[in-house]
Amino acid sequence: MDEKLRPETVAITAGRPTPTADGSLNPSISLNSTFHAGGPVGYGRFGNETWSALEEAISALEGGKTLTFASGMAAISAVFSLLPTGSVITASHQGYSGTMSLLNSLQESGRIEVRFVDLSNSQEVLSALPGTSLLWLESPTNPCLDIADLPLLISQAKAQGCGVAVDNTFATPLVQQPLTFGADMVMHSVTKYLAGHSDVIMGSISTNDDPLFSRLSTARKQNGAIPGPFEAWLALRGIRTFPLRFDRAQSNAMELARRLSIHPNVTKVYFPGLENDPHHERAQTFMKGFGAVVSFTVRGGADEADRVCGASRLITQATSLGGVESLWERRRRWALESSSVPESLIRLSVGCENVEDIWADIESSLQHG
Repeated sequence: MDEKLRPETVAITAGRPTPTADGSLNPSISLNSTFHAGGPVGYGRFGNETWSALEEAISALEGGKTLTFASGMAAISAVFSLLPTGSVITASHQGYSGTMSLLNSLQESGRIEVRFVDLSNSQEVLSALPGTSLLWLESPTNPCLDIADLPLLISQAKAQGCGVAVDNTFATPLVQQPLTFGADMVMHSVTKYLAGHSDVIMGSISTNDDPLFSRLSTARKQNGAIPGPFEAWLALRGIRTFPLRFDRAQSNAMELARRLSIHPNVTKVYFPGLENDPHHERAQTFMKGFGAVVSFTVRGGADEADRVCGASRLITQATSLGGVESLWERRRRWALESSSVPESLIRLSVGCENVEDIWADIESSLQHG
């Protein structure tokens, strides 16, 4: 990130065309599969002007060179594809279900070995590092919002020669920049907060390691997991308002977490912004905020959680997160979700609506159905 500009300004200014008389303020949508010979791109699977503008903006926010991919899973798959057969990956035992499912599949096929650990237990993670090729960190975790001690774990892993990648989707670069802690790669589901309007599927990888960037670029070319130019243009437009949206959503999330924590029908709230959260003190040491996802469990088990989610009038019952609208769901309704997640846990992606309207809907859903 440009040290002279703050992130709110970077989000608005990065990825713009060079100013010229009567030139466009915004990058155009480059709808080209074919290019004249003699240039650096060569073919539409290798590069695109609209991708480049989006990648420039994400690079400025995360502080590393960026590649965009067709989805978050495509970005994750590209990272894992670089590992030789037999490599060891240490990763969260409770995190994004798509990542966990892919890791389990790779392990079952004999492609890699996976050591699943509690990322919030630093000693458990450190004990798993010997022999690890890649430490895959996710913090806060999805959906229980555990916090890993990123500065400690990254520094210790690098000292032992481990590669380190961080899924920064929940925190975003406004809350933490893992590359500044020494991580090799930072992954985003651009679908979520960066694009922010529930209309784009996309992923990204940022790194400061030039040879690693080259290998990831080759993987993208060979596997064909490229973003569409129109989707890239939409994502870049979303980034322009990303800090505004995220600030409002974080503020709403903090207030809703406080109210949920004293509601009689709620048995537990998972949110590192609460002072009584077990991860609060750790989060305060290196995070600049607590995010905009609040998870909580309700009395009555899975059936009651399903009833609550289905009773809302404002909050949409749907999977995904990070859009301007509030979404919630019972996470264990998905067969791939970790068994460590409580059956009655509801993950609430807090949007940008008026907080009193969101709360009225939550309260009505919890009490009346």
